[in-house]
Amino acid sequence: MGKYAAGKYAYAISDRSGLRFPYNEMVREWNGSLVHTSEYEAKQPQLEPKPVGSDSQALYNPRPQPASKTSLILLSNNPFESVIYSGTTYVNVFSLDHQRSAGDIVRFRGPPVVTTAGAGGADEADQRNLQAFINIPTFDNVSDLNNANGFTIALGKIDAAGTVTGATTTDSLTTPINYVYITSTSTATTGGIFGGGDNTSAGPVTLEVVNG
Repeated sequence: MGKYAAGKYAYAISDRSGLRFPYNEMVREWNGSLVHTSEYEAKQPQLEPKPVGSDSQALYNPRPQPASKTSLILLSNNPFESVIYSGTTYVNVFSLDHQRSAGDIVRFRGPPVVTTAGAGGADEADQRNLQAFINIPTFDNVSDLNNANGFTIALGKIDAAGTVTGATTTDSLTTPINYVYITSTSTATTGGIFGGGDNTSAGPVTLEVVNG
């Protein structure tokens, strides 16, 4: 079979411009047109768009963060104040930026102590059972702060005239909200007395053990 001539003296007519060019300077475009190298146009990339897959929906083998557990909030020294208004005893509680809501149920606890040091078995639960909370001491005849069922709180700070301030961040008393108050079943003697001692805390009625 014969071979093609080199064409070094040949000419060709461009399919685009109709002009004559040296044969060896001609190229063929993607659509089959024979054109001179100076007229060559590459195929428009938008004629062959790359397929776009769907967005990923989830990670493989995810390990989401577990929901946080409600925990104790340590209160400052003597955070409780007795208030007598219209024959009812209230207790103001100072808890810095507590972020609680009106109607939340909060239980107050005294300082934690080890009740039976060195006792208990090797089991981890036995060791945890050695821990307890001592009672909050009575002050101004208010003795019910250790109620195991907790108290339903109201936001703000109440005074002897029944006026509540600091219940919102727009109040002049505090920003953010730092006070809650409860209704006591005790009968305060004087009112306006602070108590509770050191290392008292506010938290849920039932505590959950956090491993780790």
